Amino acid sequence: MAKITASVYTSHVPAIGAALDSGKAGEPYWQKVFSGYDYSKKWNKDNIPDVVFLIYNDHANAFSLSLIPTFALGTAESFPIADEGWGARPVPVVKGHPELASHIAQSLIQDDFDITIANELPVDHGLTVPMSLMFGEVDEWPCYVIPLHVNVVQYPVPSGARCFAMGKAIRRAVESFDQDLNVHIWGTGGMSHQLQGARAGLINEKWDNDFLDELIAEPEKLSKKPHLEYVEEAGSEGIELVMWLMARGAMNLEKEPIVKHRFYHVPASNTAVGHLILEDGI
Repeated sequence: MAKITASVYTSHVPAIGAALDSGKAGEPYWQKVFSGYDYSKKWNKDNIPDVVFLIYNDHANAFSLSLIPTFALGTAESFPIADEGWGARPVPVVKGHPELASHIAQSLIQDDFDITIANELPVDHGLTVPMSLMFGEVDEWPCYVIPLHVNVVQYPVPSGARCFAMGKAIRRAVESFDQDLNVHIWGTGGMSHQLQGARAGLINEKWDNDFLDELIAEPEKLSKKPHLEYVEEAGSEGIELVMWLMARGAMNLEKEPIVKHRFYHVPASNTAVGHLILEDGI
């Protein structure tokens, strides 16, 4: 059967992609950010999965305000890179795994999770920036990717508890697939940041690191954190962190995870960068 063996958590700051694409990664400001992923690239090369199940949010590129699914699962053979207004990022087209994606869709819907099936889905920096951070500059991505969009842009948005429960259902779906596949699950977005209003530029380092502590050790408790706390403490865009709870819910919750890497840095553009790699406990 297929197995989820590890999870990755990372911010998906668009300016990170711009820095990579314009050759600024070695500049002092950005080098401090990218150094936090040196270990991650090595770990990834030593632990290449067959499939990455990547949880992200679209930023009005695949979906507009006229149609916003709460959850949209990509089931296509490939996913083109979206033009976000300044041209598509110069990265490879993302290769999908339609068989596993369709199986997960079937399992989730039968498990009473209402999701939208996306047979066509352009993917933006929410997905490509984490791929670049973890795999570096490549001619083609070394594994298949199944994208799952979560609406954390337009209210109402799903709760942390709903995302955590869906992560558990994703694990059940993967483990019922009859091919021998090694699957990693990634939760992206965050950490604390606010892009508009009187609190634009807000970063809450203590809250972010407390979140990382709880994500590792007390995810069930963390999943009950109310939306209002995310907004008050982590800024309006801090709600993206519910996507990390989905990835954590897909891990083996009966054992303590193995923390392979932890990184936190302020600032990157106008946000805090957080990053974790967890492996299933033995």
